[in-house]
Amino acid sequence: MIPLVAYRDNTCAPKKCTAVRLAKSGLVRIVDRPGQVPRSSLILDPTAEQAVSPADAARNGGPIRSIAALDCSWEVLDAGVFGAWRHHRALPYLVAANPTNYGRPLRLSSAEALAAACYILGEPEQAAALMAAFKWGPHFLTLNSELLARYAAAKDSAEVVVVQADYL
Repeated sequence: MIPLVAYRDNTCAPKKCTAVRLAKSGLVRIVDRPGQVPRSSLILDPTAEQAVSPADAARNGGPIRSIAALDCSWEVLDAGVFGAWRHHRALPYLVAANPTNYGRPLRLSSAEALAAACYILGEPEQAAALMAAFKWGPHFLTLNSELLARYAAAKDSAEVVVVQADYL
């Protein structure tokens, strides 16, 4: 089980925020200051140059310490607030199942992003537990099952990108 953190800057409606719902279920810890995100976290950052891959789970001879979702406005990312964190990774091509962005590629909710990262990093049961918190959640894993399995079987970020390119 990988500890999960979500940084929230409160720019989205709490009733629609998937990270808040996961926190209420005890599956994610919400933080409101960047300094509360552990430095050893794998930051899910759509602007990162490398893709999440199984190689990230083996970093430094052991599993990553935590995964952090950035549930914030683009201004926070553009300002480089999380620039000091070393491990930024983007998620590869996946299709959203959340009601707001259903069927749109790369428009994942925080819950979908965390579940995808867990799956790719070898924790499919944790991914399923995250998605079980939402009526539409299990469909995300079904909709992306082939891709998630192929990404999870990749050796490293470069191989994840090859899988993505092959699919597209």
